[in-house]
Amino acid sequence: MTAESFASDDDPYDASSESSDDDPYGTASTSSDDDPYETASPPSARDPYATSYDGDPYGVETRRQTSLLDVLSVAALVLDVEGRIVFWTPQAEELFGYSAEEALGRPAARLIIHPEHLQAVLKLFAEVLETGRSWAGAFPIRHKDGSTRVMEFRNMRLLDDLGDVYALGLAADHSLLQRVETDLALCERLINQSPIGLALLDPELRYLLVNPALERIDGIPATDHIGRHLRETLPFPDVDTVESALRQVLTTGTPLLDQYHVGRALSDPEHERAWSLSFYRLEDPGGRVLGAATSVVDVTERHRAAAEADRARRRLALIADASTRVGTTLEVEQTAAELADIATSALADVAAVDVLDAALACRRVREPDNGPEIFRALALKAAHPTVALGAADTPGDLASYEGDRLVTLCVHTGRPILVRHVGERDLPRIARDDEAAALLARAGVHSYLAVPLIAHGEVLGALDLKRTRNPVPFDDDDVILAGELASRAAIAIDNARWFQSVRNTALTLQRSLLPDHPPHHTGLELASRYQPAQATSEVGGDWYDVIRLNGDKTALVVGDVMGNGIDAAATMGRLRTATCAYADLDLDPGEVLRHLDKITCDLEHYIVTCLYIVFDPVTRQCCIANAGHMPPALAHPGRAPALLELPSGAPLGVGGIRFETTMVDMVPGDVLVLYTDGLVETRQHPIDDRLNALLGFLDEPERPLEETCDLLLYGLRTADDHDDVALLVARAL
Repeated sequence: MTAESFASDDDPYDASSESSDDDPYGTASTSSDDDPYETASPPSARDPYATSYDGDPYGVETRRQTSLLDVLSVAALVLDVEGRIVFWTPQAEELFGYSAEEALGRPAARLIIHPEHLQAVLKLFAEVLETGRSWAGAFPIRHKDGSTRVMEFRNMRLLDDLGDVYALGLAADHSLLQRVETDLALCERLINQSPIGLALLDPELRYLLVNPALERIDGIPATDHIGRHLRETLPFPDVDTVESALRQVLTTGTPLLDQYHVGRALSDPEHERAWSLSFYRLEDPGGRVLGAATSVVDVTERHRAAAEADRARRRLALIADASTRVGTTLEVEQTAAELADIATSALADVAAVDVLDAALACRRVREPDNGPEIFRALALKAAHPTVALGAADTPGDLASYEGDRLVTLCVHTGRPILVRHVGERDLPRIARDDEAAALLARAGVHSYLAVPLIAHGEVLGALDLKRTRNPVPFDDDDVILAGELASRAAIAIDNARWFQSVRNTALTLQRSLLPDHPPHHTGLELASRYQPAQATSEVGGDWYDVIRLNGDKTALVVGDVMGNGIDAAATMGRLRTATCAYADLDLDPGEVLRHLDKITCDLEHYIVTCLYIVFDPVTRQCCIANAGHMPPALAHPGRAPALLELPSGAPLGVGGIRFETTMVDMVPGDVLVLYTDGLVETRQHPIDDRLNALLGFLDEPERPLEETCDLLLYGLRTADDHDDVALLVARAL
C-alpha cells in the first residue's frame, strides 16, 4: 500500500513527520503478544455483573449505558487496504464530528490526519497491515470543526473469512482516558495503602476485593477472602447483626457509619480489639446495585481509653460510695462489716477484715518482726454463695498466723501483697491450714490481694480479698483502689477502737460508782437497772442510789449529769458521794438538794437533774424534793397508775434556787418508779405520749419488780436511743 492510495492523489496534506522517540504526542507501538486490550476472559457464571434477561438462552442482555466503555465513549473504525473507511460507529461520529455518510468510503487521511503527521501514520498503518503488529498510543487528529484533538488509539490487523486484510482502529478522547486512568490509579493507591481496612462485596455478601489493611485486621490473606461470605471471616461475635446491617444498606441505600464492634482477630486472638465499621451501597451510573463496600477502622486504643475512663469513673464512684457507707458508726465490727460489704460489691468475690488483737485492745504494737501474729476476725463477706467462706475465720474468733503467711507478711511490711495468679504453692500461704487450702482450691480462688489497714502510721490489720467467679485477676489498679478503701476504713476503725476504749473505761468507772443490787431495807422491796445509750454507745452521767438512814428510813436517789464520757461519769461519782454525806446528816430533802446545788455550781459548766426521796416505813410517807427531774410514777393496786405532781424545781448548778419538799403517802403494795429521761425521751415522739406509755406498763403493780424493770426497758427503749438510763423501782411492804 502507498501513501497515495491511503491519502489519494488529490490529498492536500503533505506528510512530513514520522513516529519516533521524540514524538511530542507520545506515539508508541506495542506487540500484540502482550497487548492487554486484545484478549479478555468471559465473565464467570458467578460474576454478578454478567446479568441477562430471564429466559434468554444466550445470556444476551440489552444493557443501559453504564459500563466503562460507555463512559469513555470508545469509537471503532475499520479501514481497508486502501485506507478507506468501511466501518464507522456512532461513537466515531461523536468523537471525530463526521457522520457515517460523510466518512464511509473516504480515505481516513482526508478526514482526520493533519498533513504534517501523514508520513508517520503511513508507516504505522503499513506495519499493522503487513506485519500484524498492533500499535497503541496517543495521536493528534483533525476534528470536523477544524480543531486538533489528541486521541488514544489502539490499532490492529483484521482478517475476514476470505483472507482480506483490514485495519481496526479503537479511539477514545485522550484527556478523558487520562483522567479515568488517574482516577483508577488514585483509587488503587488509596485502597492498597490506606490504613483503613476496605472490602468490596457482591449483593450476596461475598468478597470481591480486600485491601492489605483488612488482611492484617482479619489475619486472613486477601486471596482467601475472595468468594467467601462475610460471616466466614468476621472476628465479631455479633456477626448476624453486621450481616443484617449490610443487607439493610443494600436495600435502602442509606449508609451506616461508625458501627462499634468488639472481638478477637485471628491475627491476635489473645487480646480483645475494637473496630469501627461503616457500610455503603455501590451502584453504577444507571442506578444498578453492584454490591456493598465496607470500611474497617481499628479503634482499639480508643476503646481501651474509653474502658479505662469508665473504669476510673467506677472506681471514683466506689470510693465516693465508701465515704458514705464505711464508718457510719463508732463500732469496730460494724465498720469492718461495711468495708467487707463494699469490697465485695465491685472489687472481690470474697472479702475478710482481720485486725491485730493487740491493736484492737489499744495496746502498744511491738515492732514488726518475722514471728506470728494474733488476728481477730471482724468481718467476712462473699458476693455469692461459695465454700471459700468455710476457709476463713469466723468473725469474732482469734487466729494465730505464722510469719510466712501472706496476711502476716502484709501487716509486717505495711505493703500490699498481690498474687495475680494463685497456684497450688500459694494456697498454703493464704489459708490457715491444709483443710482451708483445699476449700479455697475447690472454690476456684485464682487471684489474691491483701492490703494493710494503716491509720496514723500504725498497722491495725489487713483487708483480705479473693476472686473466684470474676475471671480477671487483680491488677495494679485494683491494688490502688483496695488501698484507698482500706485507708479510709482504717481511719474509721482507729476512731472506733479508741472510742470504744474510752467508752469501756467510762462504763467501768460508772458501774463501779453505782451501788450493787441494794440489800434489804425496812418496808421496801427494790430493783434497779442501768443501761448505756444504744445508738451512740456513749456513757452518760445517769445514776441511782439507795441510802440507809437512821430510824429505818431509806433515801432513794436518781440523777442525771448532762453530758457524756469519763468527765460526766466522774461528776456523777462526786455528786453521789456528796449525796451520801448529806443524807447521813438527816437533812430535809430540799436542804440536801440545796447543798448539792452549791457543789454543782463549783463543777464548771455541768447541769444536773436530781430527785431525792426519803421513805419512812413507820408513817408510810415519802418526803420528795425535785431538782428539774422527770416526775416519778406511782402505781396503786386496784387504781390506775399516775405521775406524781411535784414542783419541778430548777436543775442543780443553776444556783440560788429554793427546793420544796412534798409529802406523798405510800401504802403497802404501792410501787414507786424513779427513772432518768433516757427511758422516755425520743426524737420522734411527744414526751406526753411516752409518759402515758410508761404508765401503761405499770397496770399490774403486783408484778415482780425485776420483771417490771425489764418490761420498762424493753418496752420503751429503741435501737436509736441516744441517752443512757438509770431505773429504780420500789414497792412498799
